Amino acid sequence: MDTLFGKTLSQLQDIVVELGLPKFTAKQLADWLYKKNITSIDEMSNISKKAKALLSEKYTFGLQPPIKETVSKDGTKKYLYQTGENRFVEAAYIPDRDRATLCVSCQTGCKMGCRFCNTGLQGFGGNLTTGEILNQIKSLPEFEKLTNLVFMGMGEPMDNLENIMSALEILTSDYGFAMSPHRMTLSTVGILPALKEFLEKTDVHLAISVHNPFPEERAQIMPIEKAQPLSRTLELVAKYDFRHQRRFSAEYIMIQGFNDTPQHARELARILSKIPSRVNLIRYHEHPGSDFKASSDIRIHEFQEILNSRNIITTVRASRGEDIFAACGLLSTKEMTRK
Repeated sequence: MDTLFGKTLSQLQDIVVELGLPKFTAKQLADWLYKKNITSIDEMSNISKKAKALLSEKYTFGLQPPIKETVSKDGTKKYLYQTGENRFVEAAYIPDRDRATLCVSCQTGCKMGCRFCNTGLQGFGGNLTTGEILNQIKSLPEFEKLTNLVFMGMGEPMDNLENIMSALEILTSDYGFAMSPHRMTLSTVGILPALKEFLEKTDVHLAISVHNPFPEERAQIMPIEKAQPLSRTLELVAKYDFRHQRRFSAEYIMIQGFNDTPQHARELARILSKIPSRVNLIRYHEHPGSDFKASSDIRIHEFQEILNSRNIITTVRASRGEDIFAACGLLSTKEMTRK
């Protein structure tokens, strides 16, 4: 049975027309789905019994609570959601003073095969529906505290573009959650032309997974480099305005002896020179089965100083939730193995 939660207003309008209900019912449904704290069709008090009966024949509400919660000593929480038989996705809740960020997943597993990422080891399980993406947000126990969303969890957003775009519409529309797009960031390895559509149709911040500025070396850890080189992705990004409210950042995982030399820092500064950028340096999160090691703090800060000296704002992202497998894919992989 299909779910109502995750439907855009236009999709709800199609549903009520198909069922022979008044057109204004669609706006009522959106209000119940995205602005009220209910979990069933029966609770929609301003919709007629006949309409609720017709809806219930074909649809369920669609919200599902997490099946597991783990809490880190630093306050980070990891929520596990089941999306199918032995398939799980994760959302990480990260409180930090006056900010509360949720890291959202868009796929079970991933096709991209990045060697540093544990999610890819699961293989590709499938795209999350719009409802499954939004469920991680709405069913979060801390939903009312959220200030920021980052689509940096399991999966590649540009490989699930249709559902991502619908989710962003619902999140930012007046009929939906009415959240500011400038409170959201989407991270991608760079898939064209999906990225072009995202840039043209949203104002959400963009983060590109770079991780190595040299094409031959990047291809060793990110197969996407062979099919869609980083140079083409940055060429596209350079055509858009990142000087005002919208922000562009480069994500860079620091791997010992592989991408953390001064030469890498200088080349990264060069390839970003035509785009107003900031760089997020991320300590590699070591996990079982990987030969990679995290760069030392000294090397990371030397790397940061080189970029800062070239007028690129560079931050070192604090590691959060290491004691609860908070890096993407670690908890769900553990759960799949346990099952």
